[in-house]
Amino acid sequence: MKKYLITFTILFSLGWAQNTIVSQFSKAFADVAEEVNPSVVTIMVNKTVKNERYHNRNPFENFYPRKFFDQEYKTRALGSGVIIDKDNGYILTNNHVVENMDEITVKLIDKREYHAEIVGTDPKSDLAVIQIQADDLNEIKLGDSDILRVGEWVLAIGSPFNENLSHSVTAGIISALGRSNIISNDNYEDFIQTDAAINPGNSGGALVNLNGELIGINAAIATGGFERSNRGVGFAIPINMVKKVMNDLISEGRVIRSWLGVYIQDLDDATARALDLDTRDGALIGDVVKNSPAEKAGIEIGDIITGFDNKNITGSSRLKNVVSSSTPGKRYKVELLRDGKKKKYYITLEELPENPRTLAKVDKEYESDLGFMVEDVNSRIRREYNLERGIEGVVVSEIDRRSKAYSAGLRPGDVIIRVGRKNVDNVEVFYDLLDKESRGNTVLFLVKRGDVSRFLTLEM
Repeated sequence: MKKYLITFTILFSLGWAQNTIVSQFSKAFADVAEEVNPSVVTIMVNKTVKNERYHNRNPFENFYPRKFFDQEYKTRALGSGVIIDKDNGYILTNNHVVENMDEITVKLIDKREYHAEIVGTDPKSDLAVIQIQADDLNEIKLGDSDILRVGEWVLAIGSPFNENLSHSVTAGIISALGRSNIISNDNYEDFIQTDAAINPGNSGGALVNLNGELIGINAAIATGGFERSNRGVGFAIPINMVKKVMNDLISEGRVIRSWLGVYIQDLDDATARALDLDTRDGALIGDVVKNSPAEKAGIEIGDIITGFDNKNITGSSRLKNVVSSSTPGKRYKVELLRDGKKKKYYITLEELPENPRTLAKVDKEYESDLGFMVEDVNSRIRREYNLERGIEGVVVSEIDRRSKAYSAGLRPGDVIIRVGRKNVDNVEVFYDLLDKESRGNTVLFLVKRGDVSRFLTLEM
């Protein structure tokens, strides 16, 4: 009898403890929802669309002059947002919620409605800051997305489908971190993946931890088909990425990003094996833009960047995001692998040009007109063409066999050491001298091949 009594007591105690834990867990969810909900808003947007149509004045004569008339109609859409500054009325949301909209209305949890103005938008991160003039607002606490762990519980809050469902709260866990290439390769993406239900209308809403801190802005869903409803795979922009964009939009009206000047790709298994690497982490440099911060610092094609500013670089998206959020004009340490050996460089970043792809394209077009490409002398070029140490100039790396340069005798591996009467130190100097010396019909190059140097005249 005593044995059964002890067993019953243990089971009762376990049941009581389990009920207590469930009760505390439930209370934690409710407390967070109660605290955060007043900071979340519903965003209603309108846009007037003009549609031009044709009308025949005489239906029996197809050749009769036609007349245009305009038809206007309004489109209405829904999104969510989060109050981040109660004194100034700043609200965070997604760029795609407010982009190109004519009217933006914000509805609070107490049903007050306000007209909103756009402070700034950033399509590359899909973030925007809008502003309302209102009193008695509740701002949300900002968390730290760098310390998140897969498996943590989170709540998503927003207005799915329509405004009647505003401030809906869903629960789930963090399913994964660092997701990229979800929306576009050209965007800055480092998504938190969650199975908390996120549906159309939740865009711009809050993803919070159980401390009631904002850890992400809900941005996208993956449905696995043509339907638009949730399938347990939602994505949020991490708050540490949001903070940089948000502060720039408020203070500058635009996002100031840094630029390294490289084309990068991930290391897959085949590439890593071909390079005899033990790791698959890092960003592989496929090309270096001329006169970029990377080129000035000595970064070369084939280098694998494994660390930037003491942060581990696991892939190309990680490097892209870390560099873009860094400060232009500041010096940073870069750790990389070159020929299997670890190296450190210090690089001063520059502000991202308006169109870096165009910057790279200009050089390519120029080289295409010349019929050949040149590169600075570096360790890779020196090994490839068996060049002596200490040689100065630029090396012909590619040449079009149909070009005048090829007909004149120029070949890959040739080192151009002088243009006209001036010595060439690097690619930038080469182009500057070429501009000055090509005003006539011909340019004189001094070219070195092996131990022999000779002058070569090229018609421009």
